[in-house]
Amino acid sequence: MLKNKDWNRRTFLKTSASVLAFPFVTPFNGFAQFVLTQYNNSKMITDKNTTLLPTRKLGTLEVSAMGLGCMNFHHAFYPRTTKQEAIKVIQRAYELGVTFFDTAINYGPFLSEESVGEAVAPFRDKIILATKFGYGYDENGKNIGLNSQPDYIKKMTDASLKRLKTDYIDLYYQHRVDPTVPIEDVAGVIQDMIKEGKVRHWGLSEAGEATIRRAHKVQPLTAIQNEYAVWTRDPEGEVLSTCEELGIGFVPWSPIGKGFLSGTITPNTKFDPRLDVRYNSPRFTTENLKANWKIVSLLQHIGAKKYATPTQIALAWLMTKYPFIVPIPGTTSIKHLEENVNTLQVEFTGDDFNEIENEFAKIGVHGERTTAQLSSVHDIGANLGTSSKGTHGNSPLPKK
Repeated sequence: MLKNKDWNRRTFLKTSASVLAFPFVTPFNGFAQFVLTQYNNSKMITDKNTTLLPTRKLGTLEVSAMGLGCMNFHHAFYPRTTKQEAIKVIQRAYELGVTFFDTAINYGPFLSEESVGEAVAPFRDKIILATKFGYGYDENGKNIGLNSQPDYIKKMTDASLKRLKTDYIDLYYQHRVDPTVPIEDVAGVIQDMIKEGKVRHWGLSEAGEATIRRAHKVQPLTAIQNEYAVWTRDPEGEVLSTCEELGIGFVPWSPIGKGFLSGTITPNTKFDPRLDVRYNSPRFTTENLKANWKIVSLLQHIGAKKYATPTQIALAWLMTKYPFIVPIPGTTSIKHLEENVNTLQVEFTGDDFNEIENEFAKIGVHGERTTAQLSSVHDIGANLGTSSKGTHGNSPLPKK
């Protein structure tokens, strides 16, 4: 059932004239030809050098209704791209009206921040730049695990600012909750950096309700970034309702299910054993890919009625769930980037949303969303089947 009934009734009964300013493209190129009904309290970007896109609010931070995740260029998936190829995609995103770019220290590591910094330098003051802290590195640049010690956060922030070619970070996430550092101490460091002007907003990634509430009391959070997609429902347990209550935005990572929901990955797809995280993912075994294909078929079924791709339906579903959700699909392809942005033209209705909800409830999903090792660093309440209610989450309490 759709959340925020008043919002949904308004948005699905009318089409925003502002979205109509976005150019139509032929469905035979894989893009939708219809219009995703606009949502309330959104504005249009008026930079004459970019296409007009609607915006959404993450807390008090206004961003383009769809962002660009910049992990894929140099991290997690294979094949990787060169810096110049990454820059072309990032700058094309800006031309299309995207003003929200998401990266992190450990994408590469460091390489993504370098590519993003160089790409956005010509228009840095016109975009919202997000990156993340929370992992430690040795002298050789090897990731050695979580580290959110206050002094280390400051050190890594200065290094990120240098790579990003900027003197401030618009949205700064703790990449994972550190079980050795009270979240209040982390929030305190962020608060200090906000006063210094190095950081403007902050958030948490893969956090549960208890930790979110503790952090928010010290320094109000702007956004939570947890994995969320049609086939990954973990945030529905406690995180989304907490964000709605506290006025915090939500940024779903992997909104296209690491590519699976696009319909381009089949049981015959081979993944690089060293450079592609999907090689070891339980959800991407041959058997589970076969079993989960029903989800792709569902998206294809909806898309066939809209002249839309499965990717666009998956993204439209997310944006319909709550008005404070801003997906950041990542891609190394300009063609796929344009497909993603064209989601904003899909005529996606409440009936479409409900059909996906009802059918997915019957289908279910096969395989855990990630490996046990990666899941172990998620906060209590961030993973399906866990709850932080009555606990203080994975972050230790401050010493009295």
